[in-house]
Order: sequence, then structure tokens, then C-alpha cells
Amino acid sequence: MTDEGGIVHIGGYTAEGDGKGEGIVAARRDPGTGELTPLGTAAVTPSPSFLARHPTLPVLYAAHELPEGQVSAWRIGSDGDLTRLGGGPTGGPEPCHLAVTPDGRHLVVANYGGGSVAVFPLDGTGTPGERSDLVVHSGHGPDPERQEQAHAHMVSPDAAGGPLYAVDLGTDSVYRYDLDQATGRLVPRAPRVHVHAGSGPRHLARHPDGRRVYLVGELDATVTAYDRGADGALRERGRVPASGRAGHVQPSEIAVGPQGRVLYVANRGVGTLAVFALDGDLPELVDEVETGGEWPRHFAWAGRDLYLADQRADMIRQFRIDPASGVPTAVGEPVPVPSPSCVLL
Repeated sequence: MTDEGGIVHIGGYTAEGDGKGEGIVAARRDPGTGELTPLGTAAVTPSPSFLARHPTLPVLYAAHELPEGQVSAWRIGSDGDLTRLGGGPTGGPEPCHLAVTPDGRHLVVANYGGGSVAVFPLDGTGTPGERSDLVVHSGHGPDPERQEQAHAHMVSPDAAGGPLYAVDLGTDSVYRYDLDQATGRLVPRAPRVHVHAGSGPRHLARHPDGRRVYLVGELDATVTAYDRGADGALRERGRVPASGRAGHVQPSEIAVGPQGRVLYVANRGVGTLAVFALDGDLPELVDEVETGGEWPRHFAWAGRDLYLADQRADMIRQFRIDPASGVPTAVGEPVPVPSPSCVLL
């Protein structure tokens, strides 16, 4: 996340994923006002539901959430245009998240439908090579509809060189892996973290101090706080509700805000962005902001501006973050984007 102006790319769902989009959308961000100006579809491609960027190269990666999962790599032009570099099958259905390792040498992908984690080596141009590993999780949780099998939902490499976390909604687990640089294979670190049964962990957020981790449960609408050991082991400190609103709450994205003082959680169903203070033992809810839609799927920020994608409201909403409280306030009118699910700044 950057505080500079420039090009923003937006992933979402196309007809192949029951969405309304055509592919990856580009927009230009005004560095002064933060306003987004849509530039149109930069790449017509099926259901690029999650995007990531290479740490040093002008390359964008997309996870295509399809019955036969795919990943693709795109070179980013100065005006936001995208030129396909390559890609291939992820080894499982419905990949929903991906990340590039901090050294830029590997791309890691979570296959939701397959309950697996795939690894692709990246060459000097950022182009993926042949898949170097595919680790398949096994097991299930107590929810017969959502946890009938493993469902990998997020991969989180460690910028400090510690183990990679793989969050699995289906098995109520966070797995730890070391990535062998020479072979591109994942080496499990036992034991895995067993979270509360039926919580359905979706995403986690690392605190910049390297010692704290926050995990959001999609199925029980909670945030669990952990202390992180030197070996990446997680020790639970406690849990709090992800929202203070009544109704069906289904959290999506979670992230620690600038300066590490605030935690944000997007809550689908009630259409809110919850703001938690992080100066105590557990996150403390300080405000919950209406997003203007029902289904906030993802958000990201640049400097003082936060951008939220509401999948069902077909919009990107800009918010201005208060520097003292960290509470966001909606700015201007929503930017229409069909079925958006990821904002890449």
C-alpha cells in the first residue's frame, strides 16, 4: 500500500463466476484528492477475484476463481494497461487468494475449492514457471455446508523470513510452512494452529511489530488475537465479536491500519467497516462505519485514503481516514465497478 497517486487495479467476478464484470479494471488515483477515475477494463479475463503485485517489478498477478483454477501474470504499462506474461493451472478449483513472497521469487496460491496451496517459481521478469508444489489439506469442520472438506482461503508469507501461514476455513486451522527456495516446495511446521471449531477462519492480519496476529472468522463473526512466537507459533490471547451490529454478520477482509494503532474488519451482511483500537490486550471496537452497500468484500488504503470494494453494490467507495482516531469517513460518490472483489493499490 502506497501514499502516491497512480494506477489502481480492481479484480472481480465475470459471468463465469456469476458476476457482471469483464476482467481486471483500471482506474487513476488523484494524489491530492484521492479521487478515482475509471479507465475501463485493462484485461478481459475470467473472474480475476484476487490480485497481487510483484514487490519490485511492474507485474500484476490474478487468481481466477474458476472450477479449473488458473493464475495469470500481467506486465503493467504506464497508463495501467496490462500485457499477459503467462500463467497456468493452480492444481485445484476456485483459487481465491494469492501472494508473492517478499523476495519476489515465488507466487503462492490458495485453492478454496480444492483445499490446497500451490507454489509457482517466478523468473527474472516475474513470469510464473511450472508449478513447483501443491500441498493438499485434509479434514473438515462442524458446519456441514461450509466445512465439509478443507477450504484454503488465504496465504500469508512473512516479510521477516518466518514461516508462511495458510488459513483454512474448512478445517478451522492455520497451517505453517517453510518455503524451500531451491526446490520451491513447502515444508510443514507442526503443529498446525487449531482455531475455535466452526469459526471458519478466512483471513489474517499481521501487526507491523511482528509479534501480533489477528484472525477473522467468517462463520462465527469473531476476531481472534494471537501472540506470535519467534518460530511463527501462535498463542491465543482472546476473541472479540467482529461487529457490534445485530443480524447476519459475515466478515471478509481484515487488516492492521497505518502505524499499527487500528484494526479494520469489513462485515458483509450488515454492510459495515468495523474499527478496533489495538492499544489493549484485545482489539476494542471504537466505531463501525456504514459502507453504503451490503457486501463489502475487500479494502486497501493509500496514505489517508481507504478504498472499499462492495461486490453486490457494484462499487468502489473512497473513505478518508482520521489521523487521530483511524476512523474512516466516506468521501464523494461511489465509483461504479461491476462485481468488484479486490482493490490493488
